[in-house]
Amino acid sequence: MLTPNFGKISRQEGSVLLEGLIAIVIFSLGILALVGLQSASMRATTASKDRVDASLIANQRIAKMWVNWKNLNTYAENNVDISSECDLPNAKRTTKIDPGNIVTVTVSWQSPGGAQNNFVSSAQIIGNN
Repeated sequence: MLTPNFGKISRQEGSVLLEGLIAIVIFSLGILALVGLQSASMRATTASKDRVDASLIANQRIAKMWVNWKNLNTYAENNVDISSECDLPNAKRTTKIDPGNIVTVTVSWQSPGGAQNNFVSSAQIIGNN
């Protein structure tokens, strides 16, 4: 018959508890890494969407100038607030017309993280006579 060893402490007691705690720490670090990866992915997606929106705004401006090429100089502007027209935060548009009807449209916006962003598009507008 086996008799219990009450009062004697074995060297193995508590190892299961320690292994369980280490497993929980490793699992928690993995979850935190996934949350960080998701956050970085969301930031990159938002930045990409903002660049696409800025490209669309600049290309729409150039398209309007192509249609109304005889009145090209009426499109010149400097840091006009266009935040109400688009989803870009603190968006501003500058349209510059150089000799030879070379048009440069710059769309700038400020990301929620504080970084200033710019998108520049150029075209030469030549009308049909």
